[in-house]
Amino acid sequence: MTAALTARGLEKRYGSTVALGGVDLEVGEGELVGLLGPNGAGKSTLVKIACGLVRPTRGRAEVRGARAGSRDAKRQLGYLAELFRFPGWYSADELLGLHQRLAGSAGGAQERTELLELVGLSEARDRRVEQMSKGMQQRLGLAQALVGSPPLLLLDEPTSALDPVGRRTVRLLLEELQRRGTSVLLNSHLLSEVELVCDRVVILLRGSVVTEGSPADLSKPRGIEIETDEGTTMHDGTREDVPRLVADLVAAGRRVYGVRVLTSTLEDTYLEAVGGETS
Repeated sequence: MTAALTARGLEKRYGSTVALGGVDLEVGEGELVGLLGPNGAGKSTLVKIACGLVRPTRGRAEVRGARAGSRDAKRQLGYLAELFRFPGWYSADELLGLHQRLAGSAGGAQERTELLELVGLSEARDRRVEQMSKGMQQRLGLAQALVGSPPLLLLDEPTSALDPVGRRTVRLLLEELQRRGTSVLLNSHLLSEVELVCDRVVILLRGSVVTEGSPADLSKPRGIEIETDEGTTMHDGTREDVPRLVADLVAAGRRVYGVRVLTSTLEDTYLEAVGGETS
């Protein structure tokens, strides 16, 4: 099966500056992949190459088998840039109508209604962009990226301007898109959001992939915390060691009140991968 997005040996240089140094990456059909890394790691450059906004120096990127930037590739993706600007005098409905014409979507008013409902903006249909909060504009940006039901979404920091309620709306939206089989490449600094919704995580550092895998695969055991009548103690081991440890404590006359298996978080893995690099 052809992947939704494929990058092979992707390089991008700006003079002596290396933005990407030979990246291999794949987003499968219906897969949600989180792209992490500090500022300058190459995340936005990779997304822009996939969109066709930037040409690679070497290597190749394909969208469902079509060369990135080609007409066939553009027809199959939706894109929300990190820094976007919509005409302030347009209403939400008018803006989506414009993007329907640009995308060649025949969805009409029904599609616009469904998209506004999906991003929680049904009541703002006739509100002008300039009268919207930054968070509302961000959600409207997500709606325009979904015009025409593209099979691949490229989202560059889609929750950067959102409050916790807005981030939850986006998280639920991403979960719904997963159920629909939409593929997503999500570039974000919010590790907690990525950990919650992504099937797989790719961490970039100085233009190269340094770590990748599912959030579960990237977590590491950190021991077992056991609370007894003598207090809380730490023990080496994994989940499989819990029955033996509890049995030993009970045999020694201890009362066991609680057991917690500790694993590293995505944040721990990320900080280990990027070292002292800052976002």
